[in-house]
Amino acid sequence: MTGTCWCFATTSLVESESNRKIQKEIDLSEMFTVRNIYIEKAKNYILRQGKTQFGEGGLGHDMIRSIATYGAMPLSVYAGLPAGQTMYNHAKLFASLQNYLDEVLKKTPVDDDWLLGYTKILDSTLSEPPAKFNYQGKEYTAKTFAKEVLHFDADDYISLTSFTHEPYYKPFILQVPDNFSNGSFYNLPLSELIEVTKSAISKGYTVSWDADVSNNGFKQGIALALNLDQKIKYNKDSITADMAEMPYTPAIRQHLYENLTTQDDHLMHLTGMEKSKSGKTFFIVKNSWGKVGPCDGYINVSESYFAINTISIVMPKAALSKTLLLKLGFKK
Repeated sequence: MTGTCWCFATTSLVESESNRKIQKEIDLSEMFTVRNIYIEKAKNYILRQGKTQFGEGGLGHDMIRSIATYGAMPLSVYAGLPAGQTMYNHAKLFASLQNYLDEVLKKTPVDDDWLLGYTKILDSTLSEPPAKFNYQGKEYTAKTFAKEVLHFDADDYISLTSFTHEPYYKPFILQVPDNFSNGSFYNLPLSELIEVTKSAISKGYTVSWDADVSNNGFKQGIALALNLDQKIKYNKDSITADMAEMPYTPAIRQHLYENLTTQDDHLMHLTGMEKSKSGKTFFIVKNSWGKVGPCDGYINVSESYFAINTISIVMPKAALSKTLLLKLGFKK
């Protein structure tokens, strides 16, 4: 396991968009993006003299920005796994990287070539990606692959959130630990965030979803996520899709964010919607924890759970209505 769910979830979004737009299924390398962002994290850590977040985590916009900056490549070309391993585990790697950077900062001025030593440690686990590679009979670089095969444009995606301490319909820097790159998110009223997500799914788009999953309502083992009373210990046999849930409002959501109950735990991929027997709306969510639970790794997330626990989302900008785009300041 790694803390790179941000990359897996948003890579799945980009793959889905590629399939939707050009009817081509492409399995992208998550670790190519992870490696590039790990290098960005190191540069940020040095420039901020160690007084910043340094960890495996990130947000969906980091993956979008990485492709825009560095390109992308297929998983078949670069898996980022040591020989003989089939699972990613970056715990030891990150401990080594952190120790190295802290040693670099003990000397001022820092050595001009500190990044070479950092990259050497990084590549001892992930390996160095190829500068060029062949894909379906043609040679590409990561950047030409992103442009010519994926037809990728970072401007095709938008990052959204909903909190009451900032003005609506304006972008702001989301205050969560994993927003190391100080990315901005457009702020929507909660009802509109929910509706734009539903609308995107109904139009055939998918959504990268950042949410808190550390509460008692997230039950991957039974493929359900419900907005349950946090003071009650539930028997899993008593949890059903149609059971009553706790209420949600913007004020409740804001309070849980500000008292640090709701945190940026985990990113997943919203791929569809369905109704329960009583008519409750559920999002069909692809998780990255493997084939866990009765739905082979997918989980059904109630609208109420989504409303309370969402930190942010990334989705194709084309999924937004013209009216909403104008409210956000986009002229076309």
